[in-house]
Amino acid sequence: MTDPQPETGASRAAHWLRVEPGEWPAVLLGSTYFFFVLTAYYVIRPVRDQLSAAVGSIELPVFYSATFVVTLALTPLFGALVARFNRRRFVPAVYALCIAGTLAFVPMFEMQAQIGARFLGTVFFVWGSVFNLFVVAVFWSFMADLFDAKQARRLFPLIALGGPLGAIAGPILTRELVFRVGVSGLLCVSAALLAAALACIFALLRWSRAHPVRGDARRDERIIGGGVMAGAAITFSSPLLFRLAVLMLLGDSVGTVVYALLADYSHAHFHTAAARIDFAASLDLGTNLLQAALQVLLTRELMVRLGSVWALVLDGVVKAAMLAGLIVFGAGWIAVVAVITRASAYGVFKPAYDSLYTLVNAETRYKGKNFIDTVVWRFGDVVITSGLNALRGAGVAIAGLAGLSILAAGASSFLGWRVGRARELQDNATVPAR
Repeated sequence: MTDPQPETGASRAAHWLRVEPGEWPAVLLGSTYFFFVLTAYYVIRPVRDQLSAAVGSIELPVFYSATFVVTLALTPLFGALVARFNRRRFVPAVYALCIAGTLAFVPMFEMQAQIGARFLGTVFFVWGSVFNLFVVAVFWSFMADLFDAKQARRLFPLIALGGPLGAIAGPILTRELVFRVGVSGLLCVSAALLAAALACIFALLRWSRAHPVRGDARRDERIIGGGVMAGAAITFSSPLLFRLAVLMLLGDSVGTVVYALLADYSHAHFHTAAARIDFAASLDLGTNLLQAALQVLLTRELMVRLGSVWALVLDGVVKAAMLAGLIVFGAGWIAVVAVITRASAYGVFKPAYDSLYTLVNAETRYKGKNFIDTVVWRFGDVVITSGLNALRGAGVAIAGLAGLSILAAGASSFLGWRVGRARELQDNATVPAR
C-alpha cells in the first residue's frame, strides 16, 4: 500500500477555489473569452465617446432614444437566429456579425469629413451600445448554458474576473495605439479581439461536448425554437422573468443616478479634458480592483455557502449605505459612492443575477435574458434619464436624488430576496451542505 501523495500548491489552490480538475479548461477559456470581449469593447468606446463630445452632450438624449429603437428592432433578428440554429451555430454567428459590423465602420471613418460628425456620431453611438449589450448578453447566456447551477455558483465569479482585466487592458491599448494607427486601426484591433473571443467560443464548444451538463448530454445540439419575439412574450408572461427585469431596472436606476451625479462633480471640479479623463481612469482602476477582490474573496463564498439570493440582498444594502453617506457628507462623497456601488454591481450583483438563469430552460436563458439585458435595459436608460432631468427641473437636489435612490436600492434588495426564493427556482436554489 503506497503512501498518499503530498498535496501540491496547485492542488491546494484548486481545492480553495473549488474548481474540479476537468473544469479548469472551461474556467480559463471562459475568463479569456470575457477578457477579449471587454477589451474589444473598451477599445471602441473611446471612439464613440469622442464623437459624442464632438457634437455636444445636448445630443445624448437623442443618442439614447436611437439606441433603444435600434435595439428593439434588432431583437427579432436575434430571436430568429435562436429559433433557427443550435448553440454551436448561432453563438458564433452573433460574434461574426459584430466583427463584420465593426469593420464596416472603417470606410465611414475614412469619409468622416463628408459624412459629418453628427450623423456618424449618432450611428456609431448606437452601434457601440448595441455591440456592448448584445455581445455581453450572449456571453453570459452562453456561460449559463455550459454549466449547471452548482457549477455556476463556484465558477461564475472566477470566469467573471476576465472582465475587469479586459476593462483595464482596453483603455491602455487604445492610448498606446490611437496616435499610431488612428480610429480605423482601432476598429480593426477591436474586430481582431472579437475574433480571438470567437476562437474561445469554438474551444468551449469542444469542451462542452466532452463534459456535458449532467442529464443533458446533447444540450449544445438542441435548437431552442420559438417565435422571433419570444423573448418579450416570455418576459411579460412569466412572473419570474418579469421580476428579474424589474430587479435589473432597479439596479440600473441607482447606477444611472450615481453616474449623473459623478458627471456633475467632475464637471465642477476638473476643468480640462485631460483632468476629467485622469479622474475617470482613477475611478475605473479603483472599481476594477475592488470588483476583482469582491469576486474572489466575498461573492464566491457567499454564493457557495448561502446561495445567490444573499448576494443580491447584499448588493442592495451596500448601495443604500453608500447613498446614505452621500446625504451625510455631500457631493464630495460621490467618488467613493461610485467606486463601491459599481464594484458591488459587477462583482456581487452580476454573478449572482446571471447564475439564476442556469435554473431555467434554454429558451428563457437565450431569449428572455437577452430581451431583458438589451431592450428592457435600454428602455430603462431612456426612462430613468428623462425622469432624472424632470426631477432636477422640479428643484430636487442631491440629497433628494440620493434618498430616492436609497428607496430603489432597498427595493432591489427586497426583490432580490423574493426572486431568489421564487417557487420556480426553489428546488435548485438551495446550496448543498459543505
